[in-house]
Amino acid sequence: MAQVMIAGSAVLDFVYQMEHLPQLAQKYQANTVEVVGGGCAANAAVAIARLGGEAQLLAHFGRDEVAQTVLTDLTGEGVDCSLCDLAEGGRSAVSSVYVDAAGERQIMAFRGNGLARDPSSFDLRCDAVLADTRWPEAAHLVFELGNALGVPTILDGEAPVPIELAASASHVVFSEQGLAAFTGIPDWRPALVQAAKELAGFVAVTRGGDGVAWISDGIREQAGFSVDVKDTLGAGDVWHGAFALRLAEGADEENAMRFASAAAALKCTGLGGRKAAPNRETVENFLEGQN
Repeated sequence: MAQVMIAGSAVLDFVYQMEHLPQLAQKYQANTVEVVGGGCAANAAVAIARLGGEAQLLAHFGRDEVAQTVLTDLTGEGVDCSLCDLAEGGRSAVSSVYVDAAGERQIMAFRGNGLARDPSSFDLRCDAVLADTRWPEAAHLVFELGNALGVPTILDGEAPVPIELAASASHVVFSEQGLAAFTGIPDWRPALVQAAKELAGFVAVTRGGDGVAWISDGIREQAGFSVDVKDTLGAGDVWHGAFALRLAEGADEENAMRFASAAAALKCTGLGGRKAAPNRETVENFLEGQN
């Protein structure tokens, strides 16, 4: 079983389903509400565990009820949280998430305060490393350790993306927003070319339902999968988790991206953020049906 270390954000999400996203300073009525764990790194860790990998999470919390709720959920999913930091007097991260009838989402995030800045040192043993940009000190540490091991080190390129952090990863996969922020170029095609000039490793951009594009002797594209979208919350995180797991298992980038796109698409067919993340059998059966 492949082992993946994941570093970055873990939060508690309050997810409200409604017909239209809020636009005015007034009261709105939600159709349903879910309280679910979230955060880029935590969502990716759950995706990896459900897809048959071993996931170890490095995240920071305050020592509070939010942390207790999030960590109980993560350990219940099979994620190893033994390296997570709980700061006395700190406040853990929470978000309010609004999801409309088309599955698009709007997020108001509180990223916590009084949390540990520098992670404790530890001995890394894994087959791949994945980090988001929300705890840069932890990301730098796990990339340093992962590069020393010679395993893939993958950055989830959500804005802001520090150049020093991106340059230390073997694989950088941006969102379109993250890519535009990193390069200052709004059009993803020239932005992807520019990012590849600045970074020595593998560079790609996820484009939601439009699939993924990457640089390999020019721009190459892989189409997304057509599904009935109910909720896009956490889809990018599931994508990165699935991609990291397949690289850890020895797959090449193109096959890893196809697997990741399938996992992310299936997540979008259910409500409640990462609650809808699929298992391995579901993804493999879905891919067999696409051939």
